[in-house]
Amino acid sequence: MTSVTTYDGAKIFYKESGTGPPVVFSHGWPLHADVWDDHMALVASHGFHAVAHDRRGHGRSAQTWRGNDLNTYADDLAQVIEALGLREVTLVGHSAGGSEIARYVGRHGTSRIARIVLLGSVSPQVRRTEANPSGLAPSVLDTVRESMRTRRSGFFQALTRTFFGANRPGHTVTRDEREAYWLMSMALGTKGASEGVESLFGADLTEDLRKVDVPTLVLHGDEDQIAPLEATGRRSASLVPGAALRVYPGAPHAFAGMRSYREPLGRDLLGFLRS
Repeated sequence: MTSVTTYDGAKIFYKESGTGPPVVFSHGWPLHADVWDDHMALVASHGFHAVAHDRRGHGRSAQTWRGNDLNTYADDLAQVIEALGLREVTLVGHSAGGSEIARYVGRHGTSRIARIVLLGSVSPQVRRTEANPSGLAPSVLDTVRESMRTRRSGFFQALTRTFFGANRPGHTVTRDEREAYWLMSMALGTKGASEGVESLFGADLTEDLRKVDVPTLVLHGDEDQIAPLEATGRRSASLVPGAALRVYPGAPHAFAGMRSYREPLGRDLLGFLRS
């Protein structure tokens, strides 16, 4: 298995395809790198070097007892980039992967980074606060943790409905797309699941985003029930100087995993990579 060993001894799995300028993908919670397979194949077939890793606790990476927090996730990402000798990187993060990327910039800067794509990102903060009245109620995270403890498989199955907007009329998600997300979710370790969800979804990344000084594209659906557009995508775009915001009408949180959005998303991604 291809992996990078971190400073604390954790093995972080990664996969790569193609050659050329590097594009590093960060997956959302509770998934792993396989969620990017179609996108990796797309950019690799157009002259880019695609890399995606499993966050610690997720998929094939080590299920560590410690380090299931946003700072460590960002440091793990930095160590993957450094171990592979990558420079002029485009970082692409979906959902909590966007938080990981923002914190990476906050802790490690952009000396190795050329561009950033935030796709349905939960940054700058998904939790409802006085400064973020459009966010999710704090009790939601408590419910998530309790549901994972008592009915893990059923919870992840139900979560795919919200992720893909299957609880809304007119949705276009297929059964196999939802089942793929459920299967990836079941590879998430219980310790990482409980601690990671709090750190990834509870953090305030406002100051991290203000440090972004490279071209940034924010892609977001206006039917996102996990990371509401006004609380996350639009705010992220306003915090990053010069960031471009592209809103997908009717798109849910996990639109990147839907065949019905594959063509427009691929077009936007490749256009940004070539810009």
